[in-house]
Amino acid sequence: MERPAWAPHGIDLSVPSVSRMYDYYLGGSHNFEADRVAARKVLDAFPGLPKIVQANRAFMRRAVRHAISEGVTRFLDIGSGIPTFGNVHEVAREASPEARVVYVDNDPVAVAHSTAVVRDIEGVEIVAADFRDPAALLATEPVQHLLAPNRPVAVLLVALLHFMDDEDKPYERVAEFRDALPRGSMLVLSHASTDGGPATTEQGEEVSEVYRRGGSTFVMRSFEEIARFFEGYELVEPGLVALPDWRPEGPVDEEDPIVYSGFVGVGRTA
Repeated sequence: MERPAWAPHGIDLSVPSVSRMYDYYLGGSHNFEADRVAARKVLDAFPGLPKIVQANRAFMRRAVRHAISEGVTRFLDIGSGIPTFGNVHEVAREASPEARVVYVDNDPVAVAHSTAVVRDIEGVEIVAADFRDPAALLATEPVQHLLAPNRPVAVLLVALLHFMDDEDKPYERVAEFRDALPRGSMLVLSHASTDGGPATTEQGEEVSEVYRRGGSTFVMRSFEEIARFFEGYELVEPGLVALPDWRPEGPVDEEDPIVYSGFVGVGRTA
């Protein structure tokens, strides 16, 4: 297999990556054949996934603009993946020139490409770290700089937590970030679910199995299980809702119900 010039050395191109599969769903070009093969298998089980991914990104942009409107101009995007058009720093800095963003990912391809994209952009940095080790992530220099003025921070866990099984202790990890951040900080979260949408439990299990065979975890959680992540936060209106229903900026298109296969919310600490 020929290695593209932009691919970091030391990674196995034959092993699919969650962030590169996500890049494929978005129509990106920073993915390998192994990622595309695995992604197509997921699409066989869940054909509407690209629309869900697009709706997820649209929610993220609305949430970032909301945070800015509430005076939160610092963003910690964990599991940020590979930057595409309309990413956090573009939305945030368009809304406020003072906005600062730190992207975090544990995929070397995502980190390498993100570094190239943001290298010359003021107020934007990339960190190689893992959500499952909050202490190490929070101790990195860029994150320390983000936290130094003791100003509120919006933590983005967008389409991340469904890749964490219970053994990863995701609830405890979210709580660790909550407790480490200044008062008034925000949690921006989206999570896949078959509750309330057209997808069946069987479809969700099939998607989970495809990821498992590729060496990754994918967990569909219930509405109640997702709501638990917001313990210690006050949910902002309209609460925990389906992707298109969180503060839509125009009429909600209900023609394709597949975009209701998940829940999103924004919380803020008192």
